[in-house]
Amino acid sequence: MAHTITRFINTTYQLAECPTWDDRLNRLLWADIQGRSIQSMDWASREITTWHFDNEVGSFGLTDDDRLIVSVWDKILLFDPQSGASEVLAEVQADEPRTRLNDGKVGPDGAFWVGTMDTSSPREPIAGLYRVDGSGEVAEIRDELQCSNGLAWTPDGTYMYHSDTSPGWIEYYGFDPETGALGSKMLFAQQTNDTGRPDGATVDTEGNYWSAGVSAGVLNCFTPDGNLLHAIKLPVDKPTMPCFCGPDLDHLIVTSIKQPSDPTAIEPDTLSGGLFLVEGHGKTGQKPYRFKTARD
Repeated sequence: MAHTITRFINTTYQLAECPTWDDRLNRLLWADIQGRSIQSMDWASREITTWHFDNEVGSFGLTDDDRLIVSVWDKILLFDPQSGASEVLAEVQADEPRTRLNDGKVGPDGAFWVGTMDTSSPREPIAGLYRVDGSGEVAEIRDELQCSNGLAWTPDGTYMYHSDTSPGWIEYYGFDPETGALGSKMLFAQQTNDTGRPDGATVDTEGNYWSAGVSAGVLNCFTPDGNLLHAIKLPVDKPTMPCFCGPDLDHLIVTSIKQPSDPTAIEPDTLSGGLFLVEGHGKTGQKPYRFKTARD
């Protein structure tokens, strides 16, 4: 299948991440991590709105009351885009100065699943994966990670994917969509620098797992049984996360990292850090889950 890839917007970011489709308000959102902000683009008008935060935004998700749940360094915030008001719901690894919150998504259980990463180099296994519920309770799910990433769920919500970018593995668990309880852990795929170590990910309605291969400039699409279906070469070295978006969830957007100016770099420096539209895949995505806020 032939794929075409075009620049989606004429803006670049140092580190664009976490593209998320808001099906209620028909807008695409993404994080500008180094810019400490979330960007929101109205799908019809293409007008972009920016919300700024006090520190780096690792990830975010939608909530059932049209706020956003946002990971900002070591804090989980509930943020109201309409008023600009925010409240701290929880803290994660606040006693570990070397880590920050990274990839996070709302699961079928209505909780926010979010991991941390070691910000130093070389990375050490000091990060983890956590589940945060509407009451602000934080449960540690996995420890001894270097860079937690790749969260996604199968269409029926009964399996959860998770990866660690540095060692390159992608795992999956049995998942209870009502309670968030995990079953046994299994290896889904093992990636290398050449094949594309796993960054952010999404799943289409057929159950295929789409993983940004951040070390190889590719978007890898795996079948539900772990076989590589496509390795789509992108015009940038470091893609970060794919997302199905648009009213019919048939547009596939990929975010990326801005490369430093380097005459030996593969791609022109003006492309990296951009958002890209991948066409010709013939797939559609799923509506995002919404965080269940605590109600009085």
